Amino acid sequence: METMELWLEKANVLIEALPYIQRFHGKTIVVKYGGSAMVDHELKRNVIRDVALLKLVGFRPIIVHGGGKEITKWVNKVGLETNFINGLRVTDKDTMEVAEMVLNKINKGLVSMMEKLGLKAVGISGKDGTVLRVEKKLSGGRDIGFVGEVKKVNTELLNTLLDNDFIPVICPIGSDDEYHSYNINADDAACAIARAMKASKLVFLTDIEGVYRDPLDKSSLISELTVPEAKEFLLSGNVGGGMLPKLQNCIDAIETGVSRVHILDGRIEHSLLLEFFTNKGIGTAIIGDGEERYDV
Repeated sequence: METMELWLEKANVLIEALPYIQRFHGKTIVVKYGGSAMVDHELKRNVIRDVALLKLVGFRPIIVHGGGKEITKWVNKVGLETNFINGLRVTDKDTMEVAEMVLNKINKGLVSMMEKLGLKAVGISGKDGTVLRVEKKLSGGRDIGFVGEVKKVNTELLNTLLDNDFIPVICPIGSDDEYHSYNINADDAACAIARAMKASKLVFLTDIEGVYRDPLDKSSLISELTVPEAKEFLLSGNVGGGMLPKLQNCIDAIETGVSRVHILDGRIEHSLLLEFFTNKGIGTAIIGDGEERYDV
């Protein structure tokens, strides 16, 4: 039997969450869903349950998902080569067809999981309703095929879905002015959507705990960064690998109207709830200059 102390602890958790629920009730949040949390079934189930709770307490979530590992698996299965230039997948016509097929399969799977929890969800790609209009993205001046850079986000369909109590679940495929399909880096797509929707929060679910002052020292996790601090940190040379473009995306999002950006470890059970509803949080939050992290 649970003791009174345990019951009081549960009550305190709810009380701690209350100001955050009040502050972000009715606000749009964008969650970029990727990494191990998309592969491990139990982690995937926990993420969907977190999103369900966010929705039921009044948040307006939009999910943007990747699928790089699954795309690579299927590209190799059909005998195509997998090549990357500066971290971007070289995407010829055949690879584009495989990527679109795989991303749509992932998309509908996420929608099904949400609907099993009683949520109203709609899976779309950026081609639907011309949500994501792109132009060809070059990598260091090199043509890497059907890889798109978002140049415009049409928010009409997204607002219609949100206003009618649906959760949009978006796979990062866009179209150019001639309606050719392009693969989009999921981080870039989430950032562009968050800016266009003037989201209160943008969250990157990743396979890292957050931003470290020293990548080799796990005790150097930075819980919060203002934009000026983040820019200084980028210039310090301590940021490398996939974190560099991710941190730049965070800065761009803040500078174009997103209130807060969070980098979270999606491998931690219920990381979304821990970051959103507790005073300490567990990842790294990037905030606008002059905005207090704990000002709720």
